[in-house]
Amino acid sequence: MKIFSKQQIYEGDKLTAKKQNITSTELMERAGIQIFNWLNVRMQGAQVPVHVFCGIGNNGGDGLVVARHLIAHGYNVNTYVVNYSSTRSKDFLNNYDRIKESTKKWPHMLDKDSDHPEIHKDDIIIDAIFGIGLNRSVDAWVKQLFQHFRKSEAFTLAIDIPSGLNVDKVPKDENDLVWANYTLSFQAPKLVFFLPETAKYIGQWEVLDIGIDIEYLSNTETAAELIGKNEVLSIYKPREKYSHKGTYGHSLIIGGSHGKIGAVVLSSRAALSIGAGMVTAFVPECGYQIVQTAFPEAMVLTDATETKITNITFDIEPSVIGIGMGMGTDAETTNALKQFLKHNTIALVIDADALNILSKHKELLEALPAKTVLTPHPKELERLIGKWKGDFDKLKKVKAFSEKYDCIVVVKGANSITVYKDKYFVNTTGNPGMATAGTGDVLTGVITGLISQGYEPLKAAIFGIYLHGKSADIAIENLGYQSMIASHIIESLGKAYIDLFQQPEPQQTEAEHAQEESPKQKR
Repeated sequence: MKIFSKQQIYEGDKLTAKKQNITSTELMERAGIQIFNWLNVRMQGAQVPVHVFCGIGNNGGDGLVVARHLIAHGYNVNTYVVNYSSTRSKDFLNNYDRIKESTKKWPHMLDKDSDHPEIHKDDIIIDAIFGIGLNRSVDAWVKQLFQHFRKSEAFTLAIDIPSGLNVDKVPKDENDLVWANYTLSFQAPKLVFFLPETAKYIGQWEVLDIGIDIEYLSNTETAAELIGKNEVLSIYKPREKYSHKGTYGHSLIIGGSHGKIGAVVLSSRAALSIGAGMVTAFVPECGYQIVQTAFPEAMVLTDATETKITNITFDIEPSVIGIGMGMGTDAETTNALKQFLKHNTIALVIDADALNILSKHKELLEALPAKTVLTPHPKELERLIGKWKGDFDKLKKVKAFSEKYDCIVVVKGANSITVYKDKYFVNTTGNPGMATAGTGDVLTGVITGLISQGYEPLKAAIFGIYLHGKSADIAIENLGYQSMIASHIIESLGKAYIDLFQQPEPQQTEAEHAQEESPKQKR
C-alpha cells in the first residue's frame, strides 16, 4: 500500500474532483458519509453522547458532514466549532450552512473565552479540528481543549489525523495535540502512523476508501510504501520441482567469540530455515563443537584462534555472507574485518559488531559491495549516522547515508523501515515479544538466506523483515509476549511461509463486528 505525501493527497483530491466532475464539497460529503457509516455500524443507534469538534478548515467541514448525518439518524450529538481563526474554507462554510438548514441542533461556537464542554468518560469525542494541512502553531487555548479531551478519558476518534499532529514533523510537546484512540485515514495511511515518536497519538487506525481516482493512485510514485501480505506475495519465488540444494545458494555466516557463539547458531539456523540450500558457519575454534552439536545441518569453518576471529579466509564460494553477530570489536578482529572488506566482492548482510567496527572506521564503508544490507539496532544506527532530532530527521539521515554508500539500511523498530536511497518500506508484522536477545541475529540469517536463494538484496530485506515479524506473530499465539525467545521465531518461519497463501478468516457480519468493536455499547 502506498503512503502518499501531503502534497500528493491534495493533488489526488483535485484530480478526482475534476475527472469525476464533482465539486470539492461533494467529495467532502463522500468522505463524511464514510466516517458516518463506520460509526453507525459500530454504534447501532446507541444514545451515547457524541461530541463532534470541528475546526474551520476542510477537516472541520468533514466533521460537520459527520455530525449532520449522525443527527439525521437520531444520535445524541453535540457539535462544536473551534473558532481559532477568522479565515474559513469554502467547503467548511458550505457544510456549516447545511447543518444549520437541516437540523435544529446548531453547532456551538468555542473561542478562547469559552468554558470547556462537559465530557464524561463514557462519551465519544470526534476530532475534526485540524487536518493534514496544519501550518500554524496551535493557540494555547486550543491546546488546553486537547488536554481536556485527554483528561475526560472519553473514546476519541480522529478524522484523517489527530489534530495538532503534522504529517512530516515530530511534535515538541505531547500536550500540543490530540491523543486518539482510533484514527480513520482517508484513502491511505500517513507515515507518522508508524514512527516511534508519533504512533502513540494515532491509536488504532483504519483506511477509508473515499473514491480517489484509481489511475492516480496506481500511477503515482510515492517515497514510502506499507508492506503487508499483498506486497510480499509479488516478491515470493516458488520452488521448482527439479531443483536441488545448489539451486538455493550457499550462505556463509561469519561471527562469534568466546561466550557468544549462540548468535552464529541463531543466524545459521535462520538462514537454512528460510530456504538457503547450504549454510556454513565461520567461527573461532571455541565455536566448532557448539555449532556442530547445536546445528548439525550446518558446515563449520574455524579461525586459527581459539576465542576470537583474527583472519577471515575460506576455500568455499558462498552466494552471500552474513557477518558480525557476536564477533566482538577486539583489535585483531577489527583488523581481520578490514582485510576481508578490502578484497571481498560477495554480497553482504552486516549486523552487530561488524557495524560497530564500521562506525569507528567509516572509510571501510567505501569498500562495501553495492546494495549491502545493514541491520543496525537504534544504538548501532546512531553510531553509523550520528545523533538525530526526531524520527523524521533520523530517516533523512539514513536516506543520505544510503545514497552515499549505495547500501540498504534496516531501521529496526515496532514498524521496521527498510531504506534504500529515496525509498522507505514500512513493515506491518511483528510484536513486542521480539524485544528479546537474539531476534536481530535471526533477522540477519533470514535476509542472508533469502539473498542466497537469488532474491535481490532490497527485496530480500523487505521480504525477510515481513517473514521475521510474521513468524513472531504466529509464535506468540501460543507463547505470549514474555515467553517468546529468538529460537521460537526460527521454528515458526515455515508457518509464516504457509500463511502467505492462506485465505483470510470468514468475514463477520456488520452486526457481529459492531458487537465486538463498538467504542461504546448500547445502553
